[in-house]
Amino acid sequence: MTDTHTTAADQTTATDKARIDVYGADWCGDCHRAKDALNRFGAAFVWHNIETEDGAADQAVAISGQKHIPVVRYADGTFQVEPSATDIKAKLTELGLIAA
Repeated sequence: MTDTHTTAADQTTATDKARIDVYGADWCGDCHRAKDALNRFGAAFVWHNIETEDGAADQAVAISGQKHIPVVRYADGTFQVEPSATDIKAKLTELGLIAA
């Protein structure tokens, strides 16, 4: 019989490979569209509200070098600023998180 269990380290690695962080604000229409697209494509993400989360606004600027939101950072170190649903879909496909 083959052992098929995964360890916490295995789960962390898989989670880290798919981690998506979204920096934005509740009043931001582009942020809502980005979150809606990620949800539509079935991509889990961590929401960072730049108005309520300590350090989130500074982190968004540190990632992108600008003050535009949303900033969507992917596990491969790349990011998108104010991405369209098409941009998000293309990146998720590139990362192998959704089928082409």
